[in-house]
Amino acid sequence: MQAYVGITKHIGGFEATDELLSLCRIEDAREVLNVGCGIGVRLRLYRQKHGCHVVGVDVSEKMIEWSRRRAREERVEPQVEFRTADVLDLPFEADRFDVVFAESVLIFVEDKAQAIRECVRVTKPGGYVGLSEGFWTVQPSPELLARVRVAVGPCVPTLEAWQALWKPPAAGAGGKNFPG
Repeated sequence: MQAYVGITKHIGGFEATDELLSLCRIEDAREVLNVGCGIGVRLRLYRQKHGCHVVGVDVSEKMIEWSRRRAREERVEPQVEFRTADVLDLPFEADRFDVVFAESVLIFVEDKAQAIRECVRVTKPGGYVGLSEGFWTVQPSPELLARVRVAVGPCVPTLEAWQALWKPPAAGAGGKNFPG
């Protein structure tokens, strides 16, 4: 529905995005990947403010169409580019991006661990992966979980389930940073 009307939203809004990117030290980045870029609302701003090359990907071709239209209207091509891609199989070489970030994307993905591995894979050593996702503060009833699954997709995990998935790499495993 969001792709059809050309809107996008996520938990915390632009303030949360700005804080996440600050934690990821976007000001030092040369190339940034926004996984689940939606309609590309703020990618021009990141390009202008920080001087980085920004790549936005989304699984929805319609969202990418909106993003490309916005980039043309704002005259920021080719500094900002967009591609249709799935977070489970990102079409980029390993160790490419200084910052990879996703917001309200992984709750729609069944294999969250694979999505995280892909984000880490395309991040340069010394780079940052920033994820902002929703979670249940308490385990919901099976009935509520079933309703949310119909409305949202695979599942919204509890905080404990996210923590079980998120295992920073062992020492010497690539030197990638994971802001808290």
